[in-house]
Order: sequence, then C-alpha cells, then structure tokens
Amino acid sequence: MKQKKLIIFFPSIGNGGVEKNFYIISNFLIRKVKNISIITSNPQKINFLNKKINVVSSKFSFYKKNRTLQLLFCIFLLISEIIKNKNVVVLSFQSNSYATIICYLLGVKIVSRANSSPKNFLKNGFKKFLYVSIMRLSSEIIVNSREMKLDFKKDFNLQSNLIYNPLNKQEITKKAQKKIKNGFLKKIKHLKIINIGRLDLGKDQLTLLKALNLIKNKIKFQLILVGRGPEKRNLQNFIKNNKLNKNVKIVDYQKNPYPILKSSDLFILTSRYEGLPNVLLEAITLKKLIISSDCSTGPKEILQNGKAGILFKTGDYYELYKKILSLKQNKEENKKKILIATKSLKKYDFNLNLNKYLKILDNLEKN
Repeated sequence: MKQKKLIIFFPSIGNGGVEKNFYIISNFLIRKVKNISIITSNPQKINFLNKKINVVSSKFSFYKKNRTLQLLFCIFLLISEIIKNKNVVVLSFQSNSYATIICYLLGVKIVSRANSSPKNFLKNGFKKFLYVSIMRLSSEIIVNSREMKLDFKKDFNLQSNLIYNPLNKQEITKKAQKKIKNGFLKKIKHLKIINIGRLDLGKDQLTLLKALNLIKNKIKFQLILVGRGPEKRNLQNFIKNNKLNKNVKIVDYQKNPYPILKSSDLFILTSRYEGLPNVLLEAITLKKLIISSDCSTGPKEILQNGKAGILFKTGDYYELYKKILSLKQNKEENKKKILIATKSLKKYDFNLNLNKYLKILDNLEKN
C-alpha cells in the first residue's frame, strides 16, 4: 500500500489475545505502509503501539465506561476520517458490521477480521440474515482458523481468507527467561497448573475450579489463574467456599505472563468458544502439556484432534477431572503429544502470516 491511507478500527481495546494480534499486525504494517491511523476510544491502552502510527481518539472521558457510547463515538470518528480522505482502506478488528456499513455507504474498501466464529452468537434467524447481508459488503474477510473458515462457508456462505495468528517464538522464549518473585508454583511434588485469560463466562474458569475441587483430596496441585474480568468475584467465592485457598491463586493480568507459564507443568483452557487461542500456541512454544475444551474454534486444530494435546467436552468438569487424574498413568504418551505440538508450529510462523495481511491490502489498492 503505497498510495492509500490505512485506518484500523478498534473501538474498545482490552487486554486479550485479539489485542495482542492487533499490536503485532499494526506494528508490522507501519513498516510497509506510510500512513496508518488507529481509531479507538482507549488511547491509554496502546502502550505497545509504534509511535509512527497516528491515534485518532478524544481527550473527553465521559463516554469511556459505556461500550455503546464508545462504539458510537468511534463510528463518528471513522466517518470523519473517511470524509477527510476517501483514498483509504479500513481494517476492522471489532464491531465489523458497523464499520462495514459505514465503508459501504461512503464508498471505501474494508477488510473485516473475525476474532471468533459468529455461529456462537447468531442463534436468531433474523440476526443471522442481517449479519450475512452486511458482511457480503466487506471487500475481504479474514479468519484465523480452518474451522472458522469452514463455518463462514457452510453456515453463512461467505468466502474468507485464512491467516493464522503470527507467533513470535523467539520473543516468547526470551521473555520467559525473566525471573519471577512469585513462589506459589515452586513446590516440587505438586502438579503446577496454569490458566491465562480474561475472567469471564466465555473463558469459563469455573469449570476448571469444579474439576479441581473433585481432585483436591487425590493429588497435590497448585493452580494460578492469570487475568482480570467480571467473573473474578464469583471465582473467589467458589475458591473460598470449597476451601481451595491453599491450592488456587488468582493473579492480575500480566504484561509478561511467560515466566509464570514456564514455571508450570500443565496449561488448561476451559473456554466455551475461541477464535484461535494465542495462549495455546504460547504454551506449546514453552513445551507445556495442554488440556483444552473442545470448543469452536481453534483448540482442536492446534492440538490436532488430540494428537498434540488433550481435549475434553466443553463445560464438562467431570471429564476434565478424569483427564487430570489420568496424567500420571500417561506420562510417556503425553511427552509425545508435546513433541508433536512443538513440530506443528511452522504454519503459525510470524513473518509468513504477517505478509499475508500486506498481500491482501496491496491487492485491494491495485483493484
């Protein structure tokens, strides 16, 4: 993209995997695209963004705790930026339907990046029809897992481009070397378990706690939950009510969670839905055994249907309990799973997948 300006639309930036990909992709593109602007209502959260990228937001703060006002304000900013210069392409990371309608009405091209399969949310027939009708107006759609690409085709008859999340193995390995003061995971005879993610219903950490509550009198374990979110209070209450305080610790969101991940034996993901969970790729990079819910989409593909990790039925804490209990009997098999998982990381190559974004944007400029 040598002639056009790129606008990246991300109304509400948080601390999850989507944001991590947003930083990586944006910082790569600024090396190839001269003029990039980010539209967001959270300018205070872009500490990892290259300084050459222009941030379009506001100094006013009255709207910042209301997601609807955040979105409306960013839609206004998007319209304003396009009217100033119609020689633009928009890359949307969030609220794709709204951004697509604006771009269609103003006659500019848009690339919509889907972060998880819409079939998880579109149960209503009318909403599904509306979503499909709007997304057909997108110039290109990007998805990050094979299963999601199939969902878009089968359930919505929408074509999409598969681009895996770019994985920077060297950076993860380097950051994991940093020493941590937290001594919670240092008891040698305990099974050291970790879960990293936003504390909400979608990540479903309660299923993990229920499984460990069944197992607490059978094996010695320690669990660290890394993250913040609306379910923290409920999780704390469960831990307290079931006397898991000595076994389970919740720590706040970490900019660098890799040293804690490196100190663990086992990563457990209990999500009800995903896109392509970065955290599984990061755990594999650090050679950790993974147990994951078989949710759509991503885990099954990353773990190769169970060859590269262990899958359990989403939300089934009793099956998860049995999977954890069987680890000791399957040590050699699990070592093989880790090896298979490590060898499978090539398709998530950092530069390979980032260049696919550039190729799509370049093609839009030519056409």
